[in-house]
This record gives sequence, C-alpha cells and structure tokens, in this order.
Amino acid sequence: MTTFDKREDGFEARFAHDEQIRFRALARRNKALGLWAAEKLGLSGDEAEAYAKEVIVADLAEQGEEDVFRKVRGDFDAKGLDVSDHQIRRNMAEFLTAALAEVTSSS
Repeated sequence: MTTFDKREDGFEARFAHDEQIRFRALARRNKALGLWAAEKLGLSGDEAEAYAKEVIVADLAEQGEEDVFRKVRGDFDAKGLDVSDHQIRRNMAEFLTAALAEVTSSS
C-alpha cells in the first residue's frame, strides 16, 4: 500500500467517523427539540417521548433540517401556540450545540 493509499484510507475513515458523530448529534438534537416542543404542546410522559420520536423521524423526510422545523412549526400552529420561528430555530441551534458536545465527549 502506498503512502497515498494510506492517506486516502485515513481521510475516508475520518469522514465516516465525522458523519456518524453528526448523525448521532442530529438525532439527539431532534429528541431534545421534540421534548421541548412536547412540553409547549402540553404533552408529558410517554406522549412526550412519542412526540420526540416523531420529530426524529421527521428529519428523515429530506436533506437538511427544514423538515424538522416544518413539523414543529405545523404542530404549534395546529395548537394555536404563539412560538416564533426564531425561537424554534434558536432552540434547534442550541440543542445541536449541546448534542455535539455530548456526542464528542462520549466518543
């Protein structure tokens, strides 16, 4: 194996590792966002956990985070809750920062 091949393998391994961390962090972020939204929606216990899982699954609909945002925004609108887009997006960013810290410290 040449030095170039070893470097290429190293970059591929690093990319795979980074993608795994990103996936885990996004799942944690979505769960935290789902639990926060569930509280706003008046859900608790098993209902809140089920809602958080719905938010996690919503992220699989398309690339990016707009699908998650639309899920939460739509549920807030359906309940008539006055939560701004900015607040939802700010919480998404804060929960992602916390999730990345958790995931990177545990791996």
